[in-house]
Amino acid sequence: MTTALHRAAHWHRPLMVFVSAMAVLAVVAAVGVLVDPRVLTGAPIWLKPFKFAVSFVLYGTTLAWMLSLLPRRSRTAEWAGTTIVAMSLVEMVVIVGQVLRGTTSHYNETTPLNAALWQVMGASIMVLFIAHFVIGIVVLRHPIADRVAAYAVGLGLGLSLLGMLVAVPMVLPSQDPGIEGIAGAHSVGVADGGPGLPLIGWSTTGGDLRIGHFVGLHALQALPILAMLLNRFLGTRLDERSRVRLLVVAGGAYGVLTMLLTWQALRGQPLLRPDALTLAAVAALVVTTATAAGLVVARRRRPELALAA
Repeated sequence: MTTALHRAAHWHRPLMVFVSAMAVLAVVAAVGVLVDPRVLTGAPIWLKPFKFAVSFVLYGTTLAWMLSLLPRRSRTAEWAGTTIVAMSLVEMVVIVGQVLRGTTSHYNETTPLNAALWQVMGASIMVLFIAHFVIGIVVLRHPIADRVAAYAVGLGLGLSLLGMLVAVPMVLPSQDPGIEGIAGAHSVGVADGGPGLPLIGWSTTGGDLRIGHFVGLHALQALPILAMLLNRFLGTRLDERSRVRLLVVAGGAYGVLTMLLTWQALRGQPLLRPDALTLAAVAALVVTTATAAGLVVARRRRPELALAA
């Protein structure tokens, strides 16, 4: 454990410093949730900083680890990582600052200051998206030696970009809640701040665009974890090509799931109350994924046979 932590400390330094700061902020925000009685849009006022801090801990750590896998140092990727740190820091400063002021950060245009801060957040997210995309290009141009890991990193980076894109409908004119000074919403068919699932707050009465956004973003962790599991438990049973193909199948299914969840939300449908059409789409995804995975396994070659060939 000590060796692993020491190694992690030497990953992309700005990202790891930012991760440490977000870990501290997560603790502070958790205390705030417990001791600060204020409620904002139906949730404890410190809950948003807590969720964002935890998310950035996962995001920053995963990104730094991915950069450490590159076969050689890339100044472009390192600068992109540092840009992500700067933009993420801007976003967190606005979120925490607005909490300290007792108001919302997202969609808030009730005053010139609030509108300016919201626009700054929007601009920082756009720059972060571009920097993330640049890292994806670098990974494609400097492939990682382990093909399974390489596909996991590439798919994770690409699908997390999809996760960012499915958040765009939150700020489209169709999401105008009709409230003066509020420019967007994450709920569909109901007002933001209504009944929601514990802790995460996803709406239980209408659609919620945060669900697809969340799932898509965390492909960054899900695909590498799947790659590790495939190598650990199927490394002696499946050749490398078959493991890569299984990963591609999983990545395709993950992307479709992200879009399906966003489609469900845009129809104003709560996650836990799917209609027949949504259930049919989920069933089709499960059957297609299982069939594709089964075909890959059926055509597998044992690692020793693959080496002999």
